[in-house]
Amino acid sequence: MNANSPLFDRIRVKPDQDRSLRAELPGCQWPSCKAPATHRAPKGRLRASEYWQFCLEHAREYNNSYNFFAGMSDDAIAKYQKDDVTGHRPTWKMGSLGGERSRGSRAKSRPAGWAAEDPFGLFGEAAADGKGHARPASEGRKILNAQRRALDVLGLEPDATKADIKARFKLLVKRHHPDANGGDRGSEERLRDIIQAYNYLKSAGFC
Repeated sequence: MNANSPLFDRIRVKPDQDRSLRAELPGCQWPSCKAPATHRAPKGRLRASEYWQFCLEHAREYNNSYNFFAGMSDDAIAKYQKDDVTGHRPTWKMGSLGGERSRGSRAKSRPAGWAAEDPFGLFGEAAADGKGHARPASEGRKILNAQRRALDVLGLEPDATKADIKARFKLLVKRHHPDANGGDRGSEERLRDIIQAYNYLKSAGFC
């Protein structure tokens, strides 16, 4: 009877684990190495689904010298890395495939002062002509609470025009400027509120 048989590993206190690995795993593919292949390493960029079978020591040695971009020029490497962002799938500029005209050409064809298109009428009163075009900002605009408060600070109604807002702002600045009120602090705080309200309306496109 052979005392080195794997059958004796079942009854030994310390089974021969190395022999079990050699029996279950293929041999290392490194030249002249007979250790069990416990690790795998990629064969190269053009053989992504193929792997070498190595032992731990030779897997480390192989990985230290492995170069995924071997044989590629710097330009080819840069292009590969850029294409890798999209998984090497084809991409197009936004709007370039959106019909006969691109988004940029549609924007250039709109009349001045008109807002974005609303083909499904999602913005209610904004779609006035039934053709998906929004009304000009001066016609039937929707006033938000913050915009209404800013207009109240200037003493104006929601239907005030851009010219009304600018004219009212100039008038109130002259009226509440510290030089016109002897340095009155109350007038200075009022002037600060007027400037803030006007700047907000300006950022919202009211003037």
